Amino acid sequence: MTPRDWDAATYDRVANVQERWGRAVLERLELDGHETVLDAGCGTGRVTRALIERLPEGRVVAVDASPAMVEKARRVLRDGDEARVADLSELELSEPVDAVLSTAVFHWIFDHDLLFRRMHDALRPGGVMEAQCGGEGNVSAFLALARRVGNQDPYAEYLGDWPETWYFSSAKSAAERLQAAGFVEVHCWLEEAEERPEDPRGFLSSVCLAPHLERLPPELQDRYVDAVQRDTGNPLVLDYVRLNVSARRG
Repeated sequence: MTPRDWDAATYDRVANVQERWGRAVLERLELDGHETVLDAGCGTGRVTRALIERLPEGRVVAVDASPAMVEKARRVLRDGDEARVADLSELELSEPVDAVLSTAVFHWIFDHDLLFRRMHDALRPGGVMEAQCGGEGNVSAFLALARRVGNQDPYAEYLGDWPETWYFSSAKSAAERLQAAGFVEVHCWLEEAEERPEDPRGFLSSVCLAPHLERLPPELQDRYVDAVQRDTGNPLVLDYVRLNVSARRG
């Protein structure tokens, strides 16, 4: 996962979209209530809270690469749960878990071969993973617009050589990597999910453009968000494509 921290307070306020996605993925996870589940990329804990409701006799291990996110997530945990700051591609658990839940996270990690091996190793034999992240074509129109603005002065000095920040995998590629990592019963599919955030500016600043703003000096950050928001029009429409993953450790 890209080593970066987040504006956790703003993200927690605007992440209604991510929570809705997460709850839909959680519904796919078959639980009887006593399992130990890895929340892989827990964010501020909005989906973690819903996961805990499904585990009255179980345990959650909540992991995120952002210290600010983990600090927020701790407030929803119980005494027996655990939260830790860790890069998912480097994650090592002392004991395997029964299931992995992850939403809106895997696209931040470039090496999916390594990521899926880590998730495989985190699971007990027969354990399941239900996940969703940005997939092939995700917010392509929006990112093209943000790139056009970023190539203009005065932003080009900082954003003109913009590196790839996300990896949006195809369903076929994800399935092949999961199988190579040792997963069975693999099912991957793409889903279009056009969204209109309720707080457009907060969403742009804390989610879509957060990596861009890190590269800009403070005096240009608001100007850049204004410029992008002006070009997106009103309402802000984001052309999301979600990659869904269901798999079992063999």
